Amino acid sequence: MIDKETTLTNIEDNSLPSGPDGSKRKVMYFYHPDVGTYYYGCGHPMKPGREVTPETQHEMLKESRKFNVGHDCPVFYGLYDFCRTYAGGSVNGARKLNDKLCDIAINWAGGLHHAKRSEACGFCYVNDIVLAILELLEVHERVLYVDIDSHHGDGVEEAFYLTDRVMTVSFHKFGDYFPGSGDIRDIGSGKGKYYSVNVPLEDGIDDDSYQFMFKPIMRKVMEVYDPNDVVLQCGADSLSGDRLGCFNLTIKGHGECVKFMRSFNVPLLLLGGCGFTIRNVARCWCYETAVALNMEIPDVIPDNKYYDCYGPDFKLYVPPSDMENRNKMAQLEKVKAEVLDNLAKLQHVPSVQFQETAPDFEIAEAFQDLDEEQNMDDLRPTRPRDGAS
Repeated sequence: MIDKETTLTNIEDNSLPSGPDGSKRKVMYFYHPDVGTYYYGCGHPMKPGREVTPETQHEMLKESRKFNVGHDCPVFYGLYDFCRTYAGGSVNGARKLNDKLCDIAINWAGGLHHAKRSEACGFCYVNDIVLAILELLEVHERVLYVDIDSHHGDGVEEAFYLTDRVMTVSFHKFGDYFPGSGDIRDIGSGKGKYYSVNVPLEDGIDDDSYQFMFKPIMRKVMEVYDPNDVVLQCGADSLSGDRLGCFNLTIKGHGECVKFMRSFNVPLLLLGGCGFTIRNVARCWCYETAVALNMEIPDVIPDNKYYDCYGPDFKLYVPPSDMENRNKMAQLEKVKAEVLDNLAKLQHVPSVQFQETAPDFEIAEAFQDLDEEQNMDDLRPTRPRDGAS
């Protein structure tokens, strides 16, 4: 293998006679692996642009429309690896919970809740949440999904709309706002009736108003549904000042939802989601990681290579803005009462007949190694005791 540094390769044995004297010529080969990475720029004759023909353009657009690719979900270099990375993190987190290797698993890269079974949607390509929940259902009877992103968790709700084995609860802006779904009357269907819970909210909701809705509803959900696992999507676009959001939550107010769900001592999978003011997204998930660990962290951001991004105050906690809270108490009371009334109609938690499942690959591999080691011990010759023939 050629070294990364510029190398000289001395080739003697295979050199050929050259010149009238017939003597061998020594050849040196100079090579650097990075030389091919330099680019003369777009449109240069060394790499001319290629125009799409009408035929190939039609075929490409047809395939793009089929999977809703383009616009907010463009194709880019490394897309497959990106999807594999963030979805794999969520699925692996679910596996660790199944195997009781942790109590709380965190994948802030996950939480892409808009993707559908066969199409991308809303910046989301693969619905890692659905994949993680399916993994949890391999072992457990009931999984609760909670979504505190400002957008409705439509992809997850759609996936489990007809089942009682997953309850979805979404707190979101409803109305003239993407994706336009999540009406309070959308409660599930068939066996899944009342197992889809939607809490529509208005612009500018603050910490107090949000917790006025969140805690009573989630307390009732935990009481009537009694989940084996909780998956909490912590989309940070519900924070105050988000570029595309419309809520007015502080980082502590957002994190209070994590703290509340953690208090039930049920295996918990924490996922990220949307968030478009990146410095505040980082602040939020840093704080919520500390909440998961039951740690107190200082308000002052320590020095790091991204330190300048957090100016001018360089603080962890961001104050709310002065935006109007359009959530009137009478309307919040009405929504809460309707949601609690629907939850009261759930007569009992569903149970599922389970057969013994195959162990996790890593655990099975560990047991196999242990068995092989024990077998080797049995095969090793024992040393004769003193006096033995």
